Amino acid sequence: MNDQDHHEQALATAERLLGHPLVLPLAPAEPASGADFRRLATVHTFGDSWARSALDDRSRALVSVAITAALGTREPLRGQLRIALNSGISKDEIVDLFIHLEAYAGAARGFRDVPDRDRGLHRG
Repeated sequence: MNDQDHHEQALATAERLLGHPLVLPLAPAEPASGADFRRLATVHTFGDSWARSALDDRSRALVSVAITAALGTREPLRGQLRIALNSGISKDEIVDLFIHLEAYAGAARGFRDVPDRDRGLHRG
C-alpha cells in the first residue's frame, strides 16, 4: 500500500469511528508543514493503531477516553467520547469510566472533566 492509499484508509477509518469526516485544518499562523504532521498523526492513529486486531473498537474507545481524560486534552476527549458512543458504549459505562478515572487519576481531574463528559453525552 502506498502512502496515499494508507492515508485514505486512515481517513475512512476515522470517518467510520467518528460518524463524520475527520477535518484537521491548519491554524491561521501555522506553516504549511503542519499539514504533514496532521497526515502523519492521522495515518498513525487511524491507519495503524485503530486498525490493529487484538482489541475491538469498543475496548480501544474506552482506553482512548480514559487516556484523553487523564491527560486533560479536551478537544481530543470530545472526539473520543463521540467514537465511544458510536462504538456502542453506553452513557452509563462512560460515567463509570470517569468514576474509575477519579479513583486512579484523582478527584480533581475527574471533576474538572465532568463538563466535557456531559457535553459529549448530550450529543444528538
